[in-house]
Amino acid sequence: MDKPKILIVDDDPDLRRALKIRLQANHYDTVQASDGYSAISVAQKEHPNLIILDLGLPAGDGFVVLKRLQDSDALSSIPVIVLTARDPQSNENKALQEGATAFFQKPADNNELLDVVRATLPNNWPGTALPS
Repeated sequence: MDKPKILIVDDDPDLRRALKIRLQANHYDTVQASDGYSAISVAQKEHPNLIILDLGLPAGDGFVVLKRLQDSDALSSIPVIVLTARDPQSNENKALQEGATAFFQKPADNNELLDVVRATLPNNWPGTALPS
């Protein structure tokens, strides 16, 4: 059975690397993008099962990416978890209204983020079921 694929979109290579290690250790495949433009391109090519998206990106910020994902028939069903350093008071509601499934402010608690990833993905993959 294939592992679920998660697209990590962030312009910080250290954060992408840390998320990749954490997700792969929990039975997820990962692909990455470092800006808004490549996020859409990678999503179209790779068809991830979930996207972890920063809002502060070069070449189209996260809100532009959310809008483009929602406007695409092929991509609109992919759940998006926003992980950003931007102020939650002015960005959380907007992100959720634009189609995000969840919102985390950096630095996020890794266990909480992983719990939301597990809860968002179908339970038919190894490692995605929440512990009982």
